[in-house]
Amino acid sequence: MSEVARLSAQEQGSRAMSISERAARVSRPTPSYLESLNPEQRRAVEAIDGPVLVLAGAGTGKTRVLTTRIAHILSLGKARPSQILAVTFTNKAAREMKERVAAVIGGQSEGMPWLGTFHAIGTRILRRHAEMVNLSPDFTILDTDDQIRLAKQVLQAENIDEKRWPARQMLGMIDAWKNRGLTPEEVPKSEGDYFANGKGVGLYKLYRDRLKALNAADFGDLLLEPIRLFRANPDILADYQSRFRYMLVDEYQDTNVAQYLWLRLLAQGNRNLCVVGDDDQSIYGWRGAEVDNILRFETDFPGATVVRLERNYRSTSHILAAASHLIAHNEGRLGKELFTDFTDPDEVPVTVASSWDSEEEARAINEEVESLQKKGASLDEMAILVRTTAQMRAFEDRFVTTGTPYRVIGGPRFYERKEIRDALAYFRCVTQPAYDLAFERIINVPARGIGQVSVRLVSEAARAEGIPMIAAATDLLSTDEVKGKARTGLAGLVASLERWRSQLDTMSHTELAEIVLEESGYTDMLKADRSADAPGRLENLKELIRSMEEFDSLPAFLEHVSLVTDAQGEAGGEAVTLMTLHAAKGLEFDVVFLPGWEEGLFPSVRALDENGQAGLEEERRLAYVGLTRARKLAFVWFALNRRIHGMWQSSAPSRFVDELPEGHVMVREEAGYGGIGSYGRSRFDEVETFSSSYHTPGWARAQRRREDVPRHRRHVPTTIDGELVAKTVTEKPSAYAVGDRVFHQKFGNGDVAQVEGNKLTVDFDKAGRKRVIDGFVTRV
Repeated sequence: MSEVARLSAQEQGSRAMSISERAARVSRPTPSYLESLNPEQRRAVEAIDGPVLVLAGAGTGKTRVLTTRIAHILSLGKARPSQILAVTFTNKAAREMKERVAAVIGGQSEGMPWLGTFHAIGTRILRRHAEMVNLSPDFTILDTDDQIRLAKQVLQAENIDEKRWPARQMLGMIDAWKNRGLTPEEVPKSEGDYFANGKGVGLYKLYRDRLKALNAADFGDLLLEPIRLFRANPDILADYQSRFRYMLVDEYQDTNVAQYLWLRLLAQGNRNLCVVGDDDQSIYGWRGAEVDNILRFETDFPGATVVRLERNYRSTSHILAAASHLIAHNEGRLGKELFTDFTDPDEVPVTVASSWDSEEEARAINEEVESLQKKGASLDEMAILVRTTAQMRAFEDRFVTTGTPYRVIGGPRFYERKEIRDALAYFRCVTQPAYDLAFERIINVPARGIGQVSVRLVSEAARAEGIPMIAAATDLLSTDEVKGKARTGLAGLVASLERWRSQLDTMSHTELAEIVLEESGYTDMLKADRSADAPGRLENLKELIRSMEEFDSLPAFLEHVSLVTDAQGEAGGEAVTLMTLHAAKGLEFDVVFLPGWEEGLFPSVRALDENGQAGLEEERRLAYVGLTRARKLAFVWFALNRRIHGMWQSSAPSRFVDELPEGHVMVREEAGYGGIGSYGRSRFDEVETFSSSYHTPGWARAQRRREDVPRHRRHVPTTIDGELVAKTVTEKPSAYAVGDRVFHQKFGNGDVAQVEGNKLTVDFDKAGRKRVIDGFVTRV
């Protein structure tokens, strides 16, 4: 049988159409909007029939492809504006797409009612068919505060202790199920067993029923309910399948299971689905994104056209080569390699540098920023991209000290974050009992049953007597005016503050700060919080404690914070951008600094512990995103030491550092900071350092002869007459051995399971296995 005979009728029709289109193109003038496209972009635009996967690398012009493809479909008369479904992830991207289409073809884009985010389009569908999902068309979409309030009502109705099983944790569990497209009836019962003694699935059902009773939906419903609608009503699904002649999806690598199911149902009609994405930039697995959606596209849609956009218009050849070599270490990818048509003989390789610790890292990067600024670079075109928000503190302190203007994108400045302000309020109540504003802030945080009525009673008594609120609270506890839970909670807080205050002169201020946060219940509150940002908030508290170590006392530290926050004003004019790697996706800068490339920090030990190889590959994609934000200069930085509880601990450079290609990387051997071009001998060149034994980096020039240094020796920076020099200190070997019975003030009794330098791994009787410093335990 001939090849043509073996083709299905559908395939023959598709082939005949493509031949006729090619023949017609000879006599049809090339539209002006196609002339500016490169060959790969044009192929992606013109392959309009059947499923299409556009693998668009960073800086390759994917938005131009999407908008030009819409313009091309409309210009050819293949569909009317109302017959095109175009899905984006943000309202900003939707507006930009509509504006760009309008710029190409004029006002037709105004007639595109189905161009928007997944949630906006889901809302439009639900309002048209609300009765089919037990809602009325005017249903309310609950915001986060209302969802929490509703979840608390459900927990209360079931007599579940909200302190032990927080409403936020319940909502996170339910949202995860909705992101997977699961109704309460479809959730495996075992998945809800961990919450509220096996009541997780039942609470999901009660929460859903309560939403229906209120004629309301949450954000997860805007995806889940259309799926349920389509599955239960084939006629409605068929109507939408015929309505949408062409479908386009942006950032397909970030879709979750529910979004995938929604698209799959609609695409079973004419299969004219075009998805644009980059598997190498899938970095949102922690919020439900499934990179497998894009990896299996060709399996889901056999015969799909795959177009790779690899021609980059953003970065230098060195940056692109470094990023491509790094991401090639991932196994779960479709494969592509970025390149540029433009080369500059003066372009600089990616720079790798090391610093002694986070403070030195911040100082070195700040000096590099100042050097580049003197050479004409704009602060607006410089960005520092960190793995965790806790890393920002050292940079913010340094910038305030030197007067370098900066802005924090994607969140408040470090000392303005809620968890930091709460912690500082506790510390001020300990050191400054008359500070009423701090006491009001923490009086019921975490919740102690002290309502607004009781708070008002304490405040009025303080004003009437002309005394601080803490003193007024003490007086009220001697009467019967405060009752019930409020009395118990207030008495506990007042007693705790008095106890902590008595320890100011007998305990190190860092240890006292940890005890305050532990005994107040604040850290337990965050540990119980299952929201995506809770781990980051805990890390911020750890960084706050760590930042206190350089001060002599708690009052001295609080004075420093007051001065820093007073000096922080909104930067007018140019400013360095400080943000997380996750927040930086989609942005670009001339100069990018990437600090903290250390094992455990980046890749994150939490990501590795929870997700193994998949977690490692997502972390590597995050590193790839960071590198490809840079247009001209990229700096990778790692610290050789981190200070923990006042002691210097070595840190191992990230494995990602060694995965960079030597031919496109320049190791900064000069710690002195003359800017680009100053790469002479390091003032620390003869100083020996060492790192953890489980990872051996190859950058020997950045870490001299570390393997020869005994484990009990540390080299730490110090200053003499303002000049940074190296100082060697000797740490005594730990006095503890495996099997020793020890006591820790916070964790109680336990047995030493492992000894490494001054770090002990202890199996505590109640707290489980913990790593602690030997100076914080005693032998029992």
